[in-house]
Amino acid sequence: MKNIKYKITIILSLALVVFNCQEDDATIGDITAPNTVEITAEIVGADTDNPDGDGSGFVNLIATANNAVSYKFDFGDGLSEVAPSGVVTHRFTNVGTNTYTVVVNAIGTGGLSSSTAMEITVRSDFDDPELKQLLSGGSSKTWYLASSEAAHLGVGPGNIGVDAEGFWYPKWYAAQPFEKCEDDISACLCDDELTFTLDANGQLTYELDNNGFTFFNAGHQGIVGENAGEDACFAYDTSGAKIVSLAPSLTDWTTVPDPDFAARGTAMNIAEGGFMGYYVGSSVYDVISVSDTELYVRTLDANDSGLAWYHKFQTSPADNTFETVFTNLVWQDEFDIPGTPDATKWTYDLGAGGWGNNEVQTYTNNVENVIVEDGLLKITARADGSGGYTSARLKSQDLQEFTYGRVEVRAKLPAAQGTWPAIWMLGANFDTVGWPTCGEIDIMEQTGQDKFNTSAALHFPGNSAGDAITEETSNETSTTEFHNYTVEWTSTAIKVLVDDTVFLSWANTSDSAFNADFFMILNVAMGGTLGGTIDPAFTQDTMEIDYVRVYQ
Repeated sequence: MKNIKYKITIILSLALVVFNCQEDDATIGDITAPNTVEITAEIVGADTDNPDGDGSGFVNLIATANNAVSYKFDFGDGLSEVAPSGVVTHRFTNVGTNTYTVVVNAIGTGGLSSSTAMEITVRSDFDDPELKQLLSGGSSKTWYLASSEAAHLGVGPGNIGVDAEGFWYPKWYAAQPFEKCEDDISACLCDDELTFTLDANGQLTYELDNNGFTFFNAGHQGIVGENAGEDACFAYDTSGAKIVSLAPSLTDWTTVPDPDFAARGTAMNIAEGGFMGYYVGSSVYDVISVSDTELYVRTLDANDSGLAWYHKFQTSPADNTFETVFTNLVWQDEFDIPGTPDATKWTYDLGAGGWGNNEVQTYTNNVENVIVEDGLLKITARADGSGGYTSARLKSQDLQEFTYGRVEVRAKLPAAQGTWPAIWMLGANFDTVGWPTCGEIDIMEQTGQDKFNTSAALHFPGNSAGDAITEETSNETSTTEFHNYTVEWTSTAIKVLVDDTVFLSWANTSDSAFNADFFMILNVAMGGTLGGTIDPAFTQDTMEIDYVRVYQ
């Protein structure tokens, strides 16, 4: 098939007024205005039988001019592109045969420009009416960041040449649930409202309400005259509806080696530089998947096609209110029988030795350190009168071990400086693989110096000790009132709560340490890395536990 080239040449005469004895021309010092602007258009697939092209909508455009250093193309479909070479390939995506007025601005030194225009008639056959319906609901629909989901923002290899084994998912980084909403430098991302509207003619438009602030990638902040050195929120106007055109995906998804992966194969191109929340300079988004309530997209970083950014959206604002998925009570200890703890449920760690954290207590199973009375389990740390300390550490190892579920412990914590109470879990394979390979879930810890906050942590290979996944929450009555300390643990997420408020969320994966049996540990340490300096006047203090319950 022979392509037909349509060529229109427009020569512009420029007149500049100069107030000196030089001849009138287009150059004043270093400022040069372009002239003799020409445009050549090649409609891909055009021949005598198909003068408007092969239905792909592709047109190759070449602009030339004397004294031009760059060119800006406005394609007449709401999209534009700057091309220093003057050569672009553009895909016109309005379905059917349509005529567009293409305007080219030739830019010279000093910013002077000259422009010309031409009309191009081209045919485009591609459409995805189902996607338009799902995005807009048939009229208008608003989407929100799915911030409760893992990888609501993520980044990975941009193409198969960068990483053939992982170019289709956020391999390098996936935001944890609510991670971007809890950080002051990124919280503006969670306020975005993205609205798609479909008119009676089948035209899809898009508008981003960013409440005045956009979360900018560090490499793209020049557009607002900023350079924070890291991703940050800046004031930016995103108002106004923008045309959305659809085209086949530019990514060859058939090369994905995962047989369970399937992308939709449609790309959205948002006119006038529109973008979906996180600014990386791109307006083209591949739709990986979409439903009535969920949208998952991918876009290439405009500065580096080797980076692909991923976004998840949903049709309702994300809610950090906790709703458990586990309602079947499978194990409990209500501590209703006075005396020593139930030996069918609890055993002990005994002895001294610092326990890997420079702790100074010796653990015992003596009644002065651990007893059930008044409907409570009481673990008491004591000064032994000779400069040492005793306490107790109960565990359910070999008695109660489980994979996934909700563990809820209601407790009141010791108030004395230097006490280090903990409610936590350890992988049941600890004796064979060691720590941190076995994994550790700290449901509640409290330092010896700060009794107004409690924290949670996850330890596993690559993220252990000082590099653990940690979060802290205000808990001003922890030593005077009982509170519920809870972990919700599934194959896809671990959430830690105080009184049904989530303050740590982490996306669990199939290759993590958190997909096997764990057992529970309850203890009060003294001193050490979190206990710190012990009050010289310390005599004793107690952690009281009302119950321990496990739901699956």
